[in-house]
Amino acid sequence: MGGFGVWSYVIMECLRGFITLWTLGLLALGLLTVRRSPLRWNWKFALLAGEFGHWLALGALGAGVATWALRDEHFAWAYVTLILIALAMGMLLRPTLEAERIGRVLPAKLEAAFGGVKPTAEAFSLSGYFASGPSKVVVETREYAPGLRLDFFRALDRVAAPCVVVIHGGGWDGGDRAQLADLNHWLARRGFAVAAIDYRLAPQAIWPAQRDDTLAALNFLKRQAVELGVDAERLVLFGRSAGGQIASAVGYGSADPAIRGVVSFYAPHDMFFAYSSAREDDFLKSPQLMRQYLGGPPSLAQANYESASGHQKVRTGSPPTLLVHGLIDTLVWNQHSVRLQARLAEARVPHVYVELPWATHAFEYNLTGPGGQLATYALEGFLMAVTR
Repeated sequence: MGGFGVWSYVIMECLRGFITLWTLGLLALGLLTVRRSPLRWNWKFALLAGEFGHWLALGALGAGVATWALRDEHFAWAYVTLILIALAMGMLLRPTLEAERIGRVLPAKLEAAFGGVKPTAEAFSLSGYFASGPSKVVVETREYAPGLRLDFFRALDRVAAPCVVVIHGGGWDGGDRAQLADLNHWLARRGFAVAAIDYRLAPQAIWPAQRDDTLAALNFLKRQAVELGVDAERLVLFGRSAGGQIASAVGYGSADPAIRGVVSFYAPHDMFFAYSSAREDDFLKSPQLMRQYLGGPPSLAQANYESASGHQKVRTGSPPTLLVHGLIDTLVWNQHSVRLQARLAEARVPHVYVELPWATHAFEYNLTGPGGQLATYALEGFLMAVTR
């Protein structure tokens, strides 16, 4: 074999090795759309697979074409690799197929719960994958209480607009008001003002400090309603993860008629259940987070666990609610939303629960992905209905 032949052989073998590793990596990511991410894995890999898997599937397709081109005498390698690529593509495209199924029934589900107001876009479409991100609006930062600020996104071309109060996640000891701000710009472009708030964090501040901060933000928005161009009687609480717990506890517990709705993405709502079902060795070390947030275990801080549990405060007449949760969320078990859905149904509170079978935490990070499209459609429809 001449020098050129040796180098050609080495290059071909390197390409086959790369394709094998690429295929195994895609297969591992694909598995994260059907199973919860192992605790030793970073959950963001599951987010990548679920919300960007359709693009990764194109990479798998390219690997399949290259495998076929390199098959020559390596038939066994080629056929095994093609089978693995097909499996990876199927799992990476699962979110797309599931989103299409959910998108067909979601409009009717929202209409049945909240009335006949429909968003302008489709619930889900393949063309949505190619949509550009929301254009930015000017962000105005205000101090709503001593040492606490909010970012205000003024509703585009609208006065006396409904206002969405966004409460960030972060395990109660982290996060800030700048979290996932693209959705705030998206809402402002659709005629909803947004106030993304900071609140005092644990362990320096324990509950009910976070409830009090949220109420202070609501009072600030009411006082400044005219100057901010918002309707003080049309406010909606929207929380993610830890912020969803705050949103439901405040929304159901404050009996404020100005709170027209509660939106929660992947959040706990019954803190007794959250503590009893958590493990000390889970990814977040959840029991420790709750002890530092609520002032101890339930046996020592029962009153705080009760007042922080929106699940316990649901009554007939509580604000309409939108819940969205991933079925295989590693950080917050979807049963938290399932249980709250049952409690809302028992109290005859209008609500919709959207369960995303492939999704993990922060599925709306990619607004054009399958989770992002369904979540924004449901959110816009909900806001249009409860604030009209």
